[in-house]
Amino acid sequence: MYYQSDMKYTHFTVEERERIQEMLWQKTSIRTIAAALGRSPSSVSREIKRNLDSLGRRRYIPRAAHERALKKRGLRGRTERLKNDTIRAYVIRELKKRTSPEQIAGRIKEDLPGYSISHEAIYRFIYHQIHRNGWGLLKPGYEDLRPYLRRKKKRRTHKGMRRCQRTSSTVKGLSIDLRPMIVSDRIRIGDWESDTVESKDHKPGINTFVERKTGLVLITKLRDKSSEATVLAIESRVKNLPQRLKQTATFDNGFENQKWEELEKRTGFKCFFAHAYHSWERGTNENTNGLIRDLFPKKTDFTMISDEEIQEVENNLNHRPRKRLGWKTPLEMFSKKLNRFNISINMPSVALAG
Repeated sequence: MYYQSDMKYTHFTVEERERIQEMLWQKTSIRTIAAALGRSPSSVSREIKRNLDSLGRRRYIPRAAHERALKKRGLRGRTERLKNDTIRAYVIRELKKRTSPEQIAGRIKEDLPGYSISHEAIYRFIYHQIHRNGWGLLKPGYEDLRPYLRRKKKRRTHKGMRRCQRTSSTVKGLSIDLRPMIVSDRIRIGDWESDTVESKDHKPGINTFVERKTGLVLITKLRDKSSEATVLAIESRVKNLPQRLKQTATFDNGFENQKWEELEKRTGFKCFFAHAYHSWERGTNENTNGLIRDLFPKKTDFTMISDEEIQEVENNLNHRPRKRLGWKTPLEMFSKKLNRFNISINMPSVALAG
């Protein structure tokens, strides 16, 4: 028999292809051709069907079939990730601007009309540059794009849970349970969340003040670690805002928020406090702090960071497209709300408070 179960597969040679053409001219059956070549009838049948004359004349041309086979063999295993050079260049450029794959996928239709890509395809493209999907070494001629991801993970892993960090509750303000439900629904503008991003060696850090509906963030360097410094930082950034944009402010139970009553008097905010160990109750602020940490990693000494650098990061985040905003930026949405209310303000730039 011409067929053996343990037979190793070999590609058709140009001589075999010319033999196929000759026997087809002689009106020989597929099985007879296969027997003469020592090949499986199904292999011969597939070879003929995929290489019929493209002009529709139902002719098998051996030289053209062989060239086509060699070309496909040369491209085997080398399929470029993403769709074309334009999309690849756009993705790489945006990744280096610290834009996330999901944001790139959301914005590409506006930046490059007619093009689209999924965030999953971008992640696969990133990890395809590394042998064994991130577990090996960088492939020759490729670029390692993992450092531009938010988490900078060497390999893809399932999302997990972080351990809770216990802290002492020192503030006795109004509980978040008493906060109006409209705040949770993000229906109106003017509800804010506050937090402190720590500096190296427990030096003074920065205050982050985030508007819940639009995601607009105000970042201010703190003069020291006192609660008075927090009040001064927030007051200096919101003093030009009309009262309708200063509805509520939600804090954690840290020592730096003890003077919340003073803050209420000086700014007009109504202050509320999340439950201890419930960081998700200030999810907008926590997410924003994560973005800041991407640019200012832990152990950053904020006393050595200039106001101009802080301002640049603030501008970066406020011009960063967000999925929940329909890929608009926080500044675009905040400005849109101001225009709707016919409000014109001059937002103070970042500065050392106090």
